Amino acid sequence: MMQEAQLPQVTLESWQDCPPEQRDHLRAELIKKYTPLIKLVAMRIIRKLPPQIELDDLINTGVLGMMDAIEKYDPNRDIKFETYAEFRIRGAILDELRSLDWVPRSIRSRLNELERTYQELEAKLGRPATDDEVAHAMNLSQDEYFELVNKANGVTLVSLDDLGNKSGNNAAQKRNFLEYFRTPNQESVVSLMNMKEIKSILAEAIEDLPKNERFVVSMYYFDELTMKEIGLILGITESRVSQIHNKCIMRLRGKLKRRMSDIAS
Repeated sequence: MMQEAQLPQVTLESWQDCPPEQRDHLRAELIKKYTPLIKLVAMRIIRKLPPQIELDDLINTGVLGMMDAIEKYDPNRDIKFETYAEFRIRGAILDELRSLDWVPRSIRSRLNELERTYQELEAKLGRPATDDEVAHAMNLSQDEYFELVNKANGVTLVSLDDLGNKSGNNAAQKRNFLEYFRTPNQESVVSLMNMKEIKSILAEAIEDLPKNERFVVSMYYFDELTMKEIGLILGITESRVSQIHNKCIMRLRGKLKRRMSDIAS
């Protein structure tokens, strides 16, 4: 988690305890206080998006998430406000990106096919499929396969309507890795699983990943290195790290989908 900057003295407690006529002013002060957090979340997300998406638009949407966090935060729960707010900010931004639907339907369709292929081959082989095996199963050349994998950049972040879950304090305590496996404000079979179960499933799935994908997940989400830094460590290009990351997310989503399907059936 990010280091806390030096912030003004206005506190969430002062907002919650103040008379209704003063709340608008204090809410504005709280938003100003946490503006660095809003900007940081927006900047993390925009790195994975195409260039036509504007950072200022994400920040403006993040302000709405912060307002939602201020209104709904329960200080009696065992979670820091900054952690809860970060989760709400990210959720608001991702919801807005989904509503824009900037990903062409044809690309979504092909990426869904790619994800299904990962699932089917893993079930058949009992291990993660290699690039050659996936490309062959989809009747793609190596170049065509990697071109398709590259198109997953950003799409894996915002195209998760089939893996929805209601947002809540328990979910907000998890690291941002789980943003790839949930859709705030939607009901689905994920609600049948608690976050401990999901975390356990993902931990098992990560352990089964090919070695290079497991390294990328660990360094990107848990050591919080950038893709450029990971590339320097592994001796590969930043774009190659991005490819590995995209494949990893698709594999993990597929595994979680299968487990959810088992629970629902």
